[in-house]
Amino acid sequence: MAGTMKLTICHLYPDLMDTYGDWGNIQTLIKRCQWRNIDARVVDTSLGERLKNDCDIYFFGGGQDKTQEIVSVDLLKNKKGLLKIANDDAVILAICGGFQLLLNYFKTIEGKTLQGLGIFKGYTQGSQARMIGNLQIELNPILKNQISNIYKPVTSNKLPVTNLIGYENHSGKTYLENGCKPLGKVLKGNGNNGEDKTEGAIYKNAIGCYLHGSLLPKNPHFADYLIAKALVKKYGKADLIPLDDTLEWQAHQTTAKRIRSTP
Repeated sequence: MAGTMKLTICHLYPDLMDTYGDWGNIQTLIKRCQWRNIDARVVDTSLGERLKNDCDIYFFGGGQDKTQEIVSVDLLKNKKGLLKIANDDAVILAICGGFQLLLNYFKTIEGKTLQGLGIFKGYTQGSQARMIGNLQIELNPILKNQISNIYKPVTSNKLPVTNLIGYENHSGKTYLENGCKPLGKVLKGNGNNGEDKTEGAIYKNAIGCYLHGSLLPKNPHFADYLIAKALVKKYGKADLIPLDDTLEWQAHQTTAKRIRSTP
């Protein structure tokens, strides 16, 4: 895969929805593309700007409730375009506040209802309890099988490609409707709501979750999954050159060890 392949990453509301350092996810995508001679560039879309509908990956980070109120109004203006993007199999990664705004709605603790786009079928209810701490999940079997076929590191054959590690920090409780597939099952932490062991949601190539941390630097298999999905949609193939992910897996395993030692 020599330097003719290009990917464009659209960062949605980077000036308003980047409270928890989620920019690290975009940096990871860029670097993992560059190391493979894939030309990756980032374009931003924020308040009052026309949605770019020809990008390959869309990233939507987290934000505070008041910021989400502002963004939700603007986001609805692009509802038709974003629904089409999701239905056309574009890769979307939405974290925390971004995830909540791609559900049907978010009812805040004050009783305000923020209308979402409904890409993921479900809703979020504000609560007094804060769900905060390390989060580990077992991936949905559908993704697990796909990632196992895509991710070929030079580091080792024995890597935990079946789980994801991150850090959650949210008070909203998300409940998925019947038929909406979760990203995975909670092994440690709260996930969507701290009750039903679900975390995140999947719709085609769109993924929503509560995994900050940032997510992708500590989960290189998941970063490569997103890149591969974008390349397959654009070029029909994605033979990713294996990378040496020794440091990435050290970060992953160190966090996993810390989680296991937490009561």
